[in-house]
Amino acid sequence: QVQLVESGGGLVQAGGSLRLSCAASGGAFYHYAMGWFRQAPGKERVILAIISGAGRSTSYAESVKGRFTISRDNAKNTVYLQMNSLKPEDTAVYYCAAADIYYSVPNYRSGGMDYWGKGTLVTVSS
Repeated sequence: QVQLVESGGGLVQAGGSLRLSCAASGGAFYHYAMGWFRQAPGKERVILAIISGAGRSTSYAESVKGRFTISRDNAKNTVYLQMNSLKPEDTAVYYCAAADIYYSVPNYRSGGMDYWGKGTLVTVSS
């Protein structure tokens, strides 16, 4: 059983940056592909980015490509999401998740992740 805990959310002005972290425990972290998702008020949860277990492969949603960067440190059992040029529409609860299999974002289907964190709130003010 893998436990995931997100941190780093908060309030930021439009154009600013935040780095989210997700600390994992209870499993072989390097084995899992890790993804970041978000859910805005009144909307469905959507995938933003995913990274393979060794960190060699990454994939992004078009909405964040060029602004967000996913990375991982397997020695620290942590995955990160660097978010730059933030916009008010980026306001959401951000979740990390783990999967046995790496999917590229276009190939991801709901239910494809095995473990989820509880989320961290990001609010971008205009």
